[in-house]
Amino acid sequence: MAAFALNQQLLCFSNSHSRTTTKPCSAWLLSSKTSVFSIPRKKGRFSLTSCNSQSSSEANTQTAESCVNLGLSLFSKGRVKDALVQFETALDLDPTPREAQAALYNKACCHAYLREGKKAADCLRTALGEYNLKFGTVLNDPDLASFRALPEFKELQEEARLGGEDIGYGFRRDLKLISEVQAPFRGVRRFFYVAFSAAAGISLLFTIPRLFRAIKGGGDAPDLWETAGNAATNIGGIIVLVALFLWDNKKEEEQLAQITRDETLSRLPLCLSTNRVVELVQLRDTVRPVILAGKKETVSVAMQKAERFRTELLRRGVLLVPVIWGESRAPDVEKKGFGARQKAAASVPSIGEDFEKRTQSVIAKSKLKAEIRFRAEVVSPAEWERWIRDQQKSEGVTPGEDVYIILRLDGRVRRSGKGMPDWPQIVNELPPMEAFLSKLER
Repeated sequence: MAAFALNQQLLCFSNSHSRTTTKPCSAWLLSSKTSVFSIPRKKGRFSLTSCNSQSSSEANTQTAESCVNLGLSLFSKGRVKDALVQFETALDLDPTPREAQAALYNKACCHAYLREGKKAADCLRTALGEYNLKFGTVLNDPDLASFRALPEFKELQEEARLGGEDIGYGFRRDLKLISEVQAPFRGVRRFFYVAFSAAAGISLLFTIPRLFRAIKGGGDAPDLWETAGNAATNIGGIIVLVALFLWDNKKEEEQLAQITRDETLSRLPLCLSTNRVVELVQLRDTVRPVILAGKKETVSVAMQKAERFRTELLRRGVLLVPVIWGESRAPDVEKKGFGARQKAAASVPSIGEDFEKRTQSVIAKSKLKAEIRFRAEVVSPAEWERWIRDQQKSEGVTPGEDVYIILRLDGRVRRSGKGMPDWPQIVNELPPMEAFLSKLER
């Protein structure tokens, strides 16, 4: 849940932890620059804080802003239901769009805390559709982990992926940009499909009258078989081109769905052997996670067999991630805070950021690499289970079967299979980390 400090007067950005006395949720920015694929929760968090102090008389005036701030204060003390009342009151006090967005988002977090998935989804749907909430915030916020394990989140995510006037337009646009990078010639193919279909259609318009004249016969009538052949060629061409266009559209939707699953996967949390909690995205270019999902006995046997090839698997960057069916449980929630995880390692910033930040991130990445061992434990197992079941459906596998999933160094799925992996085969298949092929995966 975002720690909003709303004020009708001058607002300024602060990057100091001392300016935020309570952190009931992860830092939640009201910024048009929030991107679905941004990596949040860096070491220094921005928060909206008021630059002027209020007198006690002004503090007693009930406004949407004061209700949101009071709700956050109550939530930090574990009084979730009282905080929920304040967020609902804020929505009744003619809030500005930014205040309404804050109230709705924080209200959704309260409902998620109370395991009220439908109410949380309704709040987020309104914030997405009417107040320009970025879906990436919902996707990335660790404080909504319990909500993302519910079917209501799956429905909301599907709406956002499909886009439209209601919600998710920005999310779908970002997905399409990534899709175009992965399939750069799809747009060119579609152009030729449309252009050639139009050409065949125009040719058919001129051919049909000639065909009627050929059927009627006469001295100046064109040859019947030649004209019929031309018409059949045009019709066949239109059918083929339209079929190719529709097939390309279907492939694009499948690709967008896979990109969405990959993005969801990248935000799933792991606990390393040093008890540090990181997101999978932070391990990119460092390890090849191998997810083992199945019954406890099956996964245990697979882990024991992997120990025989430990040295070779470590040379190839393999990190075992066991997921046991049926062990999903609600995440532990501390009294002060909304299920906040342990602090994750700093993620590598984008190329556009300054050199000093990039240098710091490289150091953080090196420290993180030193903490990685042969195995990591999943955090929020319900989220992991939901993602694996979605992946099984997409590949035509019955959800709930024992499966393994091997990821690439860049975080995408390399391949998967039923049952548990054949470790000698994997050793032969995966190149060592220092090999040239591994560099191409990054």
